[in-house]
Amino acid sequence: MPILDSHSLEIISRSTEQTRRVGMRLGALLQLGDMVALVGDLGSGKTTLVQGIAAGWGSLDPVSSPTFVIVNVYRHTSGLRLFHLDAYRLNGSAEALDLDLESMLDQGPMIVEWAERVQSVLPEQGLWVQLNYIDEAQRDLIFSGRGYYYQNLLSHFRKLIYGG
Repeated sequence: MPILDSHSLEIISRSTEQTRRVGMRLGALLQLGDMVALVGDLGSGKTTLVQGIAAGWGSLDPVSSPTFVIVNVYRHTSGLRLFHLDAYRLNGSAEALDLDLESMLDQGPMIVEWAERVQSVLPEQGLWVQLNYIDEAQRDLIFSGRGYYYQNLLSHFRKLIYGG
């Protein structure tokens, strides 16, 4: 278990609904060019969290796991797009580069599942979320802000979750 610092936040979710609500609060903060990297085993709650993030962001489209299509794109009334990339089936960073991630970030925020598989081509700065399966209902979510902007985003997120 990592030792948390001031640039990290740990949340124990006790249900899929709570994981979704946490995601909604995060989604409400996402802006053009933001990158959220998700790391966690199968069944750790990544897609559930993304469903909440997309809803909180204001997606007009339902969320599904992009495992077989690699990237799902969700629309917003503003014309922005939310990109949901699943790196599980990519054969490394070269394939991720072919997707033109920079172009995606120019059009809206991006969420990357299995981000550790393509970490070398992701922006250095971002919000990283480690999801851990505890039991059937509970998940451990550890949010880490990499870079000043994301540390600040995490601070706003912490206030949305805990108040203050």
